[in-house]
Amino acid sequence: MVQFKTGTVRANGVRFATLEAGEGPLVLCLHGFPDTAYSFRQQLPALTAAGFRAVAPFMRGYAPTAIPPDGRYQSAVLALDAIELIAALGYSSASVFGHDWGALAGYGAAMMAPQKITKLVTAAVPHGPSVLNAFMSNYDQQRRSWYMFFFQHPLADAAVAHDDFRFLERLWQDWSPGWRYSSEDMETLKMTFRTPGVLPATLGYYRQTLNPALQDPALAEAQAQIGVAPVPVPSLVFHGARDGCIGSELLEGMEALFPRGLRKIVVGDAGHFVHQEKPEEVNRILIEFLRSG
Repeated sequence: MVQFKTGTVRANGVRFATLEAGEGPLVLCLHGFPDTAYSFRQQLPALTAAGFRAVAPFMRGYAPTAIPPDGRYQSAVLALDAIELIAALGYSSASVFGHDWGALAGYGAAMMAPQKITKLVTAAVPHGPSVLNAFMSNYDQQRRSWYMFFFQHPLADAAVAHDDFRFLERLWQDWSPGWRYSSEDMETLKMTFRTPGVLPATLGYYRQTLNPALQDPALAEAQAQIGVAPVPVPSLVFHGARDGCIGSELLEGMEALFPRGLRKIVVGDAGHFVHQEKPEEVNRILIEFLRSG
């Protein structure tokens, strides 16, 4: 595993552990599930070489980041994390690259504080009502999203942890068919999930998303906007053509919610973890976009 500078930073009431490299304008890299900050191990060196400071925090609840004392995991809170991390790292604004849950955090941050997000890059999670509608009307997506509903049941805690988190291996294989990740990559993931408290925290993301009763009432207005409101910053989205978690067809019409422009890149022969599977292609387009006027 590539070694990066490690650190800690406190933002939004949580102590975040970080990986980072480089100096220059900040690019905040936010991972999803089931993943860690090492998701961006192939982006950090490329961003460094391009003149950026790249920082990848372990998201709230993902060791070695702390378990949040308030137990909040809804996407509006993740957006606030992103906004406050930028300030805590010493910047007034930054570009954000978010994958999966990190993408939701990026969309939310750009809607809540557009002055702080210079450019937004997301991967694997489209934005807009087509995603929400797919849960009700798209059988193929309902089948892909079975795990979200399974995670609502207490049985999920035992099932995901069974046989040293074999469940996570199967998710990676199903979501990115053909991806030849290393045994070291999987072991790094499992080390995080073996830490007491991490699994309930990560499942909490899904439980709070699908159960409004578990959400913070003070964030109700912001939460209602995530997924449906315009994103007022220049944006780029990557999606794997073979994504087994979220179908690339859900990108259709997404540009209507991006008044400052959206570039959509569907990467052939890649799945859900597109930035890890096709790093050279993703990095080239990513850096070109970040450098553009």
